[in-house]
Amino acid sequence: MDAFFASVEQLDDPDLRGKPVAVGGSRERGVVAAASYEARVFGVRSAMPSALAKKKCKDLIFAKPRFDRYKEISGHIRSIFFDYTDLIEPLSLDEAFLDVTVNKKDIDLASDIAKEIRARITSETGLTASAGISINKFLAKVATEINKPNGQKTIHPTQVDDFIDNLEIKKFFGVGKVTAKKMNEIGIFYGRDLRKFERGQLIEHFGKTGNHYYKIIRSIQDSPVNPSRIRKSVGAERTFSKDIESEAFMLDELGSIADELERRMLKSKNKGRTVTVKLKYNDFTSQTRSKTIEDYISTKEEFFPVIEELIYQKTIEKSVRLLGISISNLYMEDDGEKEEYNFQLKFDF
Repeated sequence: MDAFFASVEQLDDPDLRGKPVAVGGSRERGVVAAASYEARVFGVRSAMPSALAKKKCKDLIFAKPRFDRYKEISGHIRSIFFDYTDLIEPLSLDEAFLDVTVNKKDIDLASDIAKEIRARITSETGLTASAGISINKFLAKVATEINKPNGQKTIHPTQVDDFIDNLEIKKFFGVGKVTAKKMNEIGIFYGRDLRKFERGQLIEHFGKTGNHYYKIIRSIQDSPVNPSRIRKSVGAERTFSKDIESEAFMLDELGSIADELERRMLKSKNKGRTVTVKLKYNDFTSQTRSKTIEDYISTKEEFFPVIEELIYQKTIEKSVRLLGISISNLYMEDDGEKEEYNFQLKFDF
């Protein structure tokens, strides 16, 4: 979806249309969750501190997030997807992978399916969507960004190698700023540069992820669209109006965050073994501290002693603006069957 949260706000409030809109908190410690295309012209982006966003665009209008509304529209859009295929892997409320190799309408070209789905989304919701079409998820994801907003891009099998070779490494799906900088330092600026490195060399520089880079540059992707993607973590976090400077105050705040996390754990019927505390400091640097225990836990009484241990593990020398807790290494009791899995922790911001 194109600037989904912001576009929903503009859809529901005609006064916001054509104006720079940011969904998120306007207060000093607020964060932009989404920005309209009118706001992006000024450099406003998601995950940007609201105070900085306001400096970049003095006429920026902040809209309070309405996640129930976003979920409602997301559900409608997903029902449209199911008219074409059952192989749908949601990434978030506004994005999903679809495998249309075998599709319910027997449409020969995937690009035609994308056009029809996008037209229906606009007709039935009033919002626009963009699509990327190719031979695997990596390429399809990269392709979605090329003709945004309200467009689509097909990377045909015959075009794949040339496309990847000429793609800037910073535009590779899954390559962030830190990794891109590290790649630049060893002479990797485009896909064609990455292709010159052997598997062992990439593993030496980037660890296990190096094997992933070796495979994607050669279009080797053994990751099919998975309609049953398992939840990998349950978490809660909070940004504070004033920095916190002592471990004792942090534990007080973590106590209330832990209450919310316990509610989410019980509601989702998950238990986990790895407890992680996230700290974001006043200089916007972040740190995580984790511990994996033997037993699966879900209640505050069980996991809060681990949080206390993590907080006092090492002296916190900078004031903190955000605290978060997550539990991973989950399993969910489903019809008496135990399903276990591991994951690499990710946060929204």
